[in-house]
Amino acid sequence: MDVVAHAHTASEAISACLRHRPNIVTLDPQLSDMSGEVAVRRILQECPGTRIVMITDARCDVRLDRALEAGVHGFVLKGKEREDLVDTIRLVHRGRRHIPGQIATILAEHLGDESLTPREVEVLGLVAQGNRNKQVAALLSIADETVRMHMKNILGKLCANDRTHAVTIALARGILAI
Repeated sequence: MDVVAHAHTASEAISACLRHRPNIVTLDPQLSDMSGEVAVRRILQECPGTRIVMITDARCDVRLDRALEAGVHGFVLKGKEREDLVDTIRLVHRGRRHIPGQIATILAEHLGDESLTPREVEVLGLVAQGNRNKQVAALLSIADETVRMHMKNILGKLCANDRTHAVTIALARGILAI
């Protein structure tokens, strides 16, 4: 096993992949200049034979799910890199996927949950910025009643008690980012 490059941003990682064509890339999505799933998609687009191991703190089920959808082959928990990284790289190199139990549990907790639509995420994002329904409606050029309908759906899907609770849940799960 040889380390062929280090990168501090996703853009640097993509360039290094093009230069070195590595078998495995380890990626910390929080150090990137773009979202983790976008970085994964770009790396795999530029270097389709590369496999990706993401090093994560495993707090946000939506981000983990997006990373899997983008093409991540394995995860290593932050703080456990020393113990787990080499084993995970070897498993992924052999064509296997690796999802630690803690990440599997987080993903399973919300398996089958109805996800928010892009418009609901947009509405909730504007609510998170402190906008009232009338302001959200004006910003999106939709009726107040439509915003109320979206908020009702959001509260139901997130099992939230109120708008603030919905924003808190969305931030914790990675549906919204600050």
